[in-house]
Amino acid sequence: MPFCVIKSRTIKIVLGMAIVVVLLAISFNGGACADVFFGQSTRLVPIYNVQTDEKKVAISYDAAWGADKTEDILAVLKEYDVKATFFLVGFWIDKFPEKVKAIQDAGMEIGTHTDTHPDLAKKNADTVKSELETSMKKITDITGQEVNLFRAPFGSYNNTVISVADNLGLKTIQWNIDSLDWKGLSAADVNSRVMNNLSEGSIILMHNNADNVVQSTKLVLENLKNRGYKVTSVGELIYHDNYVIDSTGKQIKK
Repeated sequence: MPFCVIKSRTIKIVLGMAIVVVLLAISFNGGACADVFFGQSTRLVPIYNVQTDEKKVAISYDAAWGADKTEDILAVLKEYDVKATFFLVGFWIDKFPEKVKAIQDAGMEIGTHTDTHPDLAKKNADTVKSELETSMKKITDITGQEVNLFRAPFGSYNNTVISVADNLGLKTIQWNIDSLDWKGLSAADVNSRVMNNLSEGSIILMHNNADNVVQSTKLVLENLKNRGYKVTSVGELIYHDNYVIDSTGKQIKK
């Protein structure tokens, strides 16, 4: 009889281990649960940059306030035959719908930067969902295109923010090169920041109404071209399936 008890317990342990293995193999945020379970923590992170051997980077612009430099940015991007990503805030869209259309007509990618530009890490899941859904609808109503990229205001996020975004079909995008153009840096200083932090798979953050953004864009693109880098949109740089994101935010193809 004792032999039967031990055998039954052993079977239960084996079955339990088998269930754990199956669960860990289930896809989770583009990777596997095992990547989170066996990692340092269960903290979710956005995509900061991409692991690639190609000399390829993405350039992105956040649009939340003014718009008077947007057309000039688009002209520079066209001059260098570059597709960029513009992350738009809902109230900016309300105020400048014609600029949204101009961005689309120029062949640029559009992502959401929320509806009212709040610190989402301080909001509950329902508020985060509303912020994203409202802004996504505004973009789609003008462009007719689905939105699948999201950048959090202030770069502020937590597990709730990323989980809600993921459930809405959005990939959360950060950056690993901050131009700090919003501080009024000169084009030369912005260029130095970008070039000094440059690596394959980088995502560059700029702002559509920074003081010297037009000149900065031109100088950065010229130097990236001279270094042999292809500049593209975030959506063309990142992987859309079969990937993991490490603790630093680097997206890695599986």
